[in-house]
Amino acid sequence: MQRYLVTIVAALAAAAIALVVVEVVHRVTRRLGRRSVLMTELTEHAHRSFQVAATVLAVQFAVRYSTGYAVGTPFRKTVLHILVLGVVATIAWLVASLLVVIEDTALARFRVDVPNNRHARRVRTQVVLLRRLTIAVIVVLALGVMLMTFPAVRGIGAGVLTSAGVVGVVAALAAQSLLGNVFAGLQLAFSDAVRLDDVVVVEGEWGRIEELTLSYVVVQIWDDRRLILPTSYFTSTPFQNWTRTEAAVLGTAELDVDWAVPVQAMREELRRLCEGTDLWDGRVCVLQVTDATGGMVKVRAVVSAADAGSLWDLRCLVREQLVAWIRDQRPTALPRMRAEVGDAAGPLPWQVMVPRRTVRRRPDTDIPDDARVFGGSDDGEARSEVFVGPDEPAEARR
Repeated sequence: MQRYLVTIVAALAAAAIALVVVEVVHRVTRRLGRRSVLMTELTEHAHRSFQVAATVLAVQFAVRYSTGYAVGTPFRKTVLHILVLGVVATIAWLVASLLVVIEDTALARFRVDVPNNRHARRVRTQVVLLRRLTIAVIVVLALGVMLMTFPAVRGIGAGVLTSAGVVGVVAALAAQSLLGNVFAGLQLAFSDAVRLDDVVVVEGEWGRIEELTLSYVVVQIWDDRRLILPTSYFTSTPFQNWTRTEAAVLGTAELDVDWAVPVQAMREELRRLCEGTDLWDGRVCVLQVTDATGGMVKVRAVVSAADAGSLWDLRCLVREQLVAWIRDQRPTALPRMRAEVGDAAGPLPWQVMVPRRTVRRRPDTDIPDDARVFGGSDDGEARSEVFVGPDEPAEARR
């Protein structure tokens, strides 16, 4: 009994010393880290794991080197084996915590709450995926080391290695979908095809990339629903990324009106609407007639906004205000169906065709800027250079 008491006292004393040392280190680190992000992250995220790892390691050394009972006692071997397993597990926890601290410190340098955050979102996506991968690797390695402490497992190690090829093939076939998603997640992290907070259109829904893991991607739909897709979806299926290069995007609002619509007056009304709201970013405000068939004229308003959410509100605002303007100011432009009774030689005013003299003008003369999407401004000229047809090279257009 005396031998057991000596060992217990040694273990308790070692644990107390370890706790005191860890607490002193914690207080010193917290005081020194008031102006250091790294020290602050260490005190917040690595303190508990460091405390547990140091305590278990101190107890393990105390039990191993104490002379409380004879060497070779089965009970002592069992206790030491349990302590070794605890040391491996707590050290793995500590290493994972230190990696998380390093990654959080790196992420603190890249802010995502600024307008131009494309590079920051890219780095954040890569770091988050690498964090999940490294933690998974640490857990697997820790389990492997813990299993190797058992003599029976070490004995069958050679047989496992000889059949590793067959086991690998079977595992690959069984986990083909899982491995495909894992590799797809790594590809997304480093290919820059999609990042956290990107606005995408998938499965007919538009939303924001909320979470990106090695196996699945969570898309927050605009109405706060969540669409969960495997990562392989983004490497095998076409999708729209509205913010791959920048957050600013273009949007349209289309209206079917009568042929009597005054296009220039409607264009001026659109300009007034855009200049009167803070949703417009000042880049594009264009109104064009895109179709004139079926007894209707299709008018398209193209506007721009700083982000997808503002663009949605701006499109709805433009559509509502233009509808109200046509109803109140230009009721003759409301959509309507015409029916004519009589012959073409009748006395009705609209049956008499009076030819008008047309004034020819050059295509690039007197066209207002808000009537052209591809041209008329610096942004429009840049867009025109990008969207050149296959039979119309840029050199020919110049």
